[in-house]
Amino acid sequence: MKDHLKILLQYLLPKHALSRLVGKLAAAEAGGLTQWLIKQFIRRYKVDMSEAAYSELEHYKSFNEFFTRPLKEDARPLVPGDEVLAMPVDGAISQLAPIEQGRIIQAKGHDFSARTLLGGDKALAAPFMNGDFATIYLAPKDYHRIHMPLDGVLKTMVYVPGELFSVNPLTASRVPELFARNERVACIFDTSAGPMAMVLVGATIVASIETVWAGTVTPPPGKRVQRWDYNADTAPRLAKGDEMGRFKLGSTVVCLFGPDAVTLSETLTPGTSTRMGTEFGRLVQP
Repeated sequence: MKDHLKILLQYLLPKHALSRLVGKLAAAEAGGLTQWLIKQFIRRYKVDMSEAAYSELEHYKSFNEFFTRPLKEDARPLVPGDEVLAMPVDGAISQLAPIEQGRIIQAKGHDFSARTLLGGDKALAAPFMNGDFATIYLAPKDYHRIHMPLDGVLKTMVYVPGELFSVNPLTASRVPELFARNERVACIFDTSAGPMAMVLVGATIVASIETVWAGTVTPPPGKRVQRWDYNADTAPRLAKGDEMGRFKLGSTVVCLFGPDAVTLSETLTPGTSTRMGTEFGRLVQP
């Protein structure tokens, strides 16, 4: 009954208004109050500050600066090899499996459409039919910058408006089509593995989603799907391990690959902890 009430409350709460308010508070440079909030957060979620580039709390003028903190240069060694994909984020595997009949597993008894996840464009989703996906959940304690699994050239970015349900495991197991109904930013890259999608999913109190080439993408003006296409002259080019985006107050990343393009690591199963830079999978050799 307690879990049922938690889910019901999410349906009733004004999630967008609450998230935008929290976003303003997180961006505020409130001196002593900001330092107190950061200390409480570290204590509550057992954040390991020894990995941070700046371990002194006084360095962070706002909660957002702390939450999106960079790590020391040697904190996340990058797995070598052009044929090896690097894990894009710290977090935990929610699900990973083949994309069957255009559907992506969310949790037991729940799945959702890859086409809907990418904003509804059939042509954009077509390269991923019968491919593979991995969904990675970032907990509050995790490092919240998102990195490239392999070299890529950005072709398309899509902002999809939507709900802002929590994306924790409980909600994922109870709210139908969660990741395809929450606000999100889908980024499609050309890579040596063919097309790759990295979908950054928003959640309750996620103040914003940023990419390194466009800055803050959410919250944007208006409530419609927005798309940006890039040509050879304007397309950002990112190397394996480069930062591609970040969450302000955390969420989930869904990675999509085409059929017979990659083999995701056999060590990864639902619940497996992930560490950015470790082996995510390998290219399928011709």
